[in-house]
Amino acid sequence: MKGLIGKIVIVTGGGGGIGRAVCQRFAEEGSLVAVLDRDAGAAQATVELIREAGGKARAYAADISDYAAIVDTVTAIERDLGVPTVLVNNAGFDVFMPFLKTEPALWQQLIAINLTGALNMHHVVLPKMVEAGGGKVINIASDAARVGSSGEAVYAACKAGLVGLSKTLARELAARNVTLNVVCPGPTDTALLKSVTDSASNPEKLLEAFRNAVPMRRIGQPQDYPGIIALLASDDADFITGQVISVSGGLTMAG
Repeated sequence: MKGLIGKIVIVTGGGGGIGRAVCQRFAEEGSLVAVLDRDAGAAQATVELIREAGGKARAYAADISDYAAIVDTVTAIERDLGVPTVLVNNAGFDVFMPFLKTEPALWQQLIAINLTGALNMHHVVLPKMVEAGGGKVINIASDAARVGSSGEAVYAACKAGLVGLSKTLARELAARNVTLNVVCPGPTDTALLKSVTDSASNPEKLLEAFRNAVPMRRIGQPQDYPGIIALLASDDADFITGQVISVSGGLTMAG
């Protein structure tokens, strides 16, 4: 894809699952990847996989819900690699539970990671993109944001908020050559899905329900997403902004 060689790319939640697959794809495209994850060991493992394949990456451990930590981390990324002009907000967290059984402490935890963390990343990184003359943000939301998902009320609310944030910032920053787009995965074979299903009363029944709901009759894999994310970060997508794209085997077909 055009324009990815030498780009400085930050991927949050890059220590595993979709985030790891995205980091690997950007490295294959010739980008310099800042693998950001609160689990330092997982971030470093991603970096090692990239380096073994001949790519360039560096690990950074930080909690995205901590604004001061993100300021320090982005400063370190700029010092080590250069000005980041691609940001993939991928980090996420969920607990599968009917809303009426949840408690405010859980809401705050979900909001901190799924929405506040993304707000922090935007607020710290976007000024650098504007100063650099442009940039690309790809926010990873969820089909739950588009159609709802039983047992994921607060998570869906956060991801819907991320969609609204992306569209608003896409309007505000279009004239500054900064684009923002959203990718919405469906159910995907990651540690996050496992944590969701493990919290259900019948995990196997829930997984089967997920599979049956997808027209392609399978759960998504981490490798299903890096292609569209890399495309939206490339020069090929210079005239695309404010869009929401579901990658879910046909689970959601929103016009």
